[in-house]
Amino acid sequence: MDERKLIVISGPSGCGKDTVLRRIRELDPSIAVNVSYTTRAPRPGETDGVNYHFVTRERFLDNIINGVMLEYNEYAGNYYGTSRETINRYLEDGTTVVLIIDVHGGSNVKKFYPGAMLLFLMPPSLKELRRRLVQRGGVDREAMEARLKIAEDEMLFASQYDRVVVNRDIDECAHECLEAIRAWELAEPESLNQNTDIPEEIGC
Repeated sequence: MDERKLIVISGPSGCGKDTVLRRIRELDPSIAVNVSYTTRAPRPGETDGVNYHFVTRERFLDNIINGVMLEYNEYAGNYYGTSRETINRYLEDGTTVVLIIDVHGGSNVKKFYPGAMLLFLMPPSLKELRRRLVQRGGVDREAMEARLKIAEDEMLFASQYDRVVVNRDIDECAHECLEAIRAWELAEPESLNQNTDIPEEIGC
C-alpha cells in the first residue's frame, strides 16, 4: 500500500480548493476524490455516495467509537468525516486519492499515513481573499470578518504542510499542484521533504 498516493488539500475558505481540484481532475481523470461521510441531510440536487455518504448521527458516532473514521469534525451541529476503510481501498488499488479537509483533519491523516502528502492552498493575499469572499456574497460584514479571522488562523498551519501552492490563477495552480503530486509519488520515502516557502505578500 503506497501512502504517497494519499493527498490532502487544505486551505482557508475562498482560496479555491474545489475549483482547483476540478481542474486537476480534468488534467488527470485517474485521480480520485474521496467522498466524505456526514450526518447532515442532503440538500436539493445532492446524491448519496456522490456528494456525501449521508448517514445517521447514531451510525456516525458508532463509526467513531469503532475506529472506522480516519478523521472527523463537527460543524454547525453536524459531523463530517473520512472512512479509513475507503482510503485503504484506494491505496491498495494503487489509486491516487485526494481529500479536501481542514488543517486539523490533515494533521490527523499524517499521523496514520506518514507517507501522505499534505498540500496547503494559499490565497495570494488576505486582500484578495476578502475580495473573493465578498464576491461570493451571502454574509454580512460581521460574518465576513469572522471568516477572515478563521482564514488567518488556518494559514498559520501552512508551515506544517509538505507543500504550499499559491492560487493566483486556477490553471497555473492546478498544474503546479499536479506536478507536486506526481513528484511526491515518484520520490523515495527518505527524500520526501517539506517545501513550505510562503510568499511575502501573504498577509497583506
